[in-house]
Amino acid sequence: MKNICIGDKFQIQCYKHNKKVHRAWSEAVVLDIKKDYIVFGNNKALVTEAEGTTWRTKEPAIMYYFKNKWYNIIAQMKKDGIYYYCNIATPFIIEEGTIKYIDYDLDLRIFPKGEYKILDKLEYEYHKKKMGYSKELDIVINGSLKDLIQDYKNGIVMFDEKTNIEYLNLYLKLKKESENSNFI
Repeated sequence: MKNICIGDKFQIQCYKHNKKVHRAWSEAVVLDIKKDYIVFGNNKALVTEAEGTTWRTKEPAIMYYFKNKWYNIIAQMKKDGIYYYCNIATPFIIEEGTIKYIDYDLDLRIFPKGEYKILDKLEYEYHKKKMGYSKELDIVINGSLKDLIQDYKNGIVMFDEKTNIEYLNLYLKLKKESENSNFI
């Protein structure tokens, strides 16, 4: 992860197994660089769907993209607490200023009080048949979902409220500095 610095801005592109872009986000600001993952932040990012429709995210988000884990974690900083949206996906790569990964449909939604729900099982089964996921891939995907749930239950740092609030404050500080530097 050379040549990446805190404050750098990237785009995000989410692909499907068939190598087609599924969704893209306009911005992700680097907040921290660890050995195994990078932390990004954004707020009201423009999202472009595969068919061309656009919308904006509603709240600040802290995003964890992993070098070797088959999931990513998004902490959505809502008024009533932190919600986590976790995608089962390939480890990320960065190419041409863009974070890229393949999304494998299954998601884990975690609510502020701690309960969680597995989402998009039918979408996963549909794409598994339609796109011909191999047995090996199916094992990796389902194993990653189990690992993610276990990581959540074990309280890894990505699910720590204090840590996510610290990252949010850093994001807001970097954003303010960036806006102020445009006026000089």
